[in-house]
Amino acid sequence: MLRSKFLTSLLSLLGIIALNLAWMPVPDASAADPNTFNRLMKPPSKRNPPPVDDGIHDPQSPGTQGLQTPKEAFTPLPQGPSGNYVDWVKAFDEKKIQPRFDRDDPKAQPVIMDLTIVREVKGSMPDVIFPHKQHTEWLDCSNCHPAVFVPQKGANQMSMAAIMLGESCGVCHGKVAFPVADCRRCHVQTKGKAKASKVSAKPAAKPAAKKK
Repeated sequence: MLRSKFLTSLLSLLGIIALNLAWMPVPDASAADPNTFNRLMKPPSKRNPPPVDDGIHDPQSPGTQGLQTPKEAFTPLPQGPSGNYVDWVKAFDEKKIQPRFDRDDPKAQPVIMDLTIVREVKGSMPDVIFPHKQHTEWLDCSNCHPAVFVPQKGANQMSMAAIMLGESCGVCHGKVAFPVADCRRCHVQTKGKAKASKVSAKPAAKPAAKKK
């Protein structure tokens, strides 16, 4: 008898809980969109806003108000297919920009590593080619190793989901480099193609001395 009353009370309680859950509002899926952090995946009309409106700089700072707008700064640079529509590698090669390698030492020269890595991927997508050369022309090795990538073959497990959430390649791409939605910028190696990697590390050539 007591057992029967207990089961009846339990079933009644479960029914009340189920009824309350049925009336709970469903959260907006867009609020949990992992790509909302990725400012280079915004609609074209909302990309490259003036510094006072970009959500990064302090709009009340006189220094921010004196900065050149991206639209004005990017106009003379070679165009790219995505992100902020600037081909930064080409701009560097054509000496349209000359970034300082060391913020404290204007004479510091980068150590450029000419090492291409091919990462085989599953499915029908072409394999990924990662060129160290273009990265080390801008960045020192310590920017990525070992905090982002362990410099050891097979030690770095990557997925597009993790990258889209800002891990591994997503630490930079989608924030200060072209967005990961531009798939063919990385997936360029035809499957089964012979892989030839060239490895060398050398400092950048010093500029020739000016004749007096």
